[in-house]
Amino acid sequence: MEEKETSTEIEIDFVSLFNRLWHKKKFIIKFIIAGFLLGIIVAYSMPKEYTTTVLLTPDSQANNSGTMGSLAALTGINIGNNQVDALTSPNLYPTILNSTTFIQGLFDIPVKDKRVNTTLYTYIKEYQKVPWWNYILGAPTRIKNLFSSDNPVDSIDTANGQRISRGDMFVIETLRNMLTVNSEKKTGITAIEVTMQSPEISSFIADTLASYLQSYIIEYRTQKARLDLEYSERLYLESKENYYKAQAELASFTDGNMNVVSATYRTTQERLQNEATLTYSIYNQTAQQLQIAKVKVQNTTPVFTIIQPAIEPLYASKPRKKIIIIGFLFVAFVASAAYILGKDIWVEIKKQIK
Repeated sequence: MEEKETSTEIEIDFVSLFNRLWHKKKFIIKFIIAGFLLGIIVAYSMPKEYTTTVLLTPDSQANNSGTMGSLAALTGINIGNNQVDALTSPNLYPTILNSTTFIQGLFDIPVKDKRVNTTLYTYIKEYQKVPWWNYILGAPTRIKNLFSSDNPVDSIDTANGQRISRGDMFVIETLRNMLTVNSEKKTGITAIEVTMQSPEISSFIADTLASYLQSYIIEYRTQKARLDLEYSERLYLESKENYYKAQAELASFTDGNMNVVSATYRTTQERLQNEATLTYSIYNQTAQQLQIAKVKVQNTTPVFTIIQPAIEPLYASKPRKKIIIIGFLFVAFVASAAYILGKDIWVEIKKQIK
């Protein structure tokens, strides 16, 4: 019986709290209206942002691996596919995109829309809109720098010892927040998202970024293969020159001694013939190695398929005005209810403890 009475007493307490809120409904409504107006002000003060998404995936390169393996078999070289599979993995893409070097390479990209025609660096640094409260919150810092006798540091030391100006670092960090790359390990599909305040610039940068990322990855992954190709080309040209030189010496000696019959002639001719045969063997081997090096460059070059191209967005992705307004309404209701019931709830808690 005591438990029933206790539960009944608690229920009555909650009812009384609800009644207290009901009696203060005008105050709550005023608070909610104020929250609604504040939410509208905040939502419409934030600049619009547009997001463009590009989906791409690297193609399978099994055919190239087979061709390369066949050519390598001519010289007795066994080439596995594990290295090729590792090179085509898209797990490295987000790391590449967030690197300072990669982002700095985007600075000079020309961008334009209805109101600007400049570089991406200048667009980010000078043409970005910000909410009005940023000027209010940043006023103390600007006033402090105005009257401060110490000059601010113009550059920043990075982890690799490179000095980057504060203006460049601001643009780099801003771009890092605007550019995202997500790769799925199972499917290998890579999603590149670009969020800008201009729909034209957003779609253009997304398309450019996809091409730039492909070129960057191709150059990065084929670097060793291209160095090997250059070395093979040098060996090939050197062996070709030696072979032609040995052939010319043999032909010149034979033509100059056509009617000579002696042991010295035969010995010299045999030596020149052996040298020509040896240089030809080396020339033939370097020619095969050159072909393998060319196929290796092709094999290690990832081929990308664009699943979703860059399309200019029609609607802004940010700010989400409805969610912002609903959030302010909820906070206004909770704040008004807490203000009204705070004291009464604390009293009820003390009673329950006792």
